[in-house]
Amino acid sequence: MQRNAIEIYGKRLRKPVYKTTASLGMEKQITAWYSPSLDKEMPVATYGHFGFALLLVPTAGADYLEYERFGLIEAIAPFITAGKIKVFSINSINNESWLHADMLPEHKAIRHNQFNRYVYEEVIPFVRNSTSMDTMVYVCGASLGAYHAMNLFLKRPDIINGTISMSGVYDLTDYTKGYWDEQVYYNSPIHYIPNLADAWYLDKIRASHHIHIYSGSGKYEDPEANKRFSRVLWDKGIWHDFQLWGSDMKHDWPTWRMMLPYILENKF
Repeated sequence: MQRNAIEIYGKRLRKPVYKTTASLGMEKQITAWYSPSLDKEMPVATYGHFGFALLLVPTAGADYLEYERFGLIEAIAPFITAGKIKVFSINSINNESWLHADMLPEHKAIRHNQFNRYVYEEVIPFVRNSTSMDTMVYVCGASLGAYHAMNLFLKRPDIINGTISMSGVYDLTDYTKGYWDEQVYYNSPIHYIPNLADAWYLDKIRASHHIHIYSGSGKYEDPEANKRFSRVLWDKGIWHDFQLWGSDMKHDWPTWRMMLPYILENKF
């Protein structure tokens, strides 16, 4: 089924490489292909055999195996082995965009948009081919991955069904070091959502039952940024599940290893 991805992406796509292993008592598969959008090989780790699709976007400069390395895959393993979710963990290119210290800002914005296109035009079709055309797809991430998860959903609610965003900040200018242009605006949810008037987008965003915004209140978290963004969504009539956890919940893996199982157990 996955090998149909070759036909979707056209002649520029090299033959995907597949590697199947056993991990944490579940089915694990690593697939990589040469991305036309990013002009480089991009791997995807898949965990599980059935269920709705949970697409994981890494934090900051991390990679597609980060969530396994830091125990989050193990934390949600019961949902994977039970067939409730099938997890797809992708690579980031943050070090080639906003986290690249020596890159021109306008080039960072171009690279960011190329990443968006990679997700929309390559990863989502891959997920659909690996599950079904009717499978619900939710994008999830922590920290900078939470920002990406939210932005990816809000910009394409026709192909992504919702988001789980943990400990995120939804103002892209937190990462642009003062740079501002049209592309920053259109990738900064706290800026473009207040001005969004297109009913096509708003109706699809409002139709989602799974917009989950969670943050701790402990060290290195930014609960006020999350409150501000929550108000922006409510002002647009966008229902969402917003929770601030206590001051003992800091911006770190133990928090996210508690949050994600809680959300999957109680909100889905």
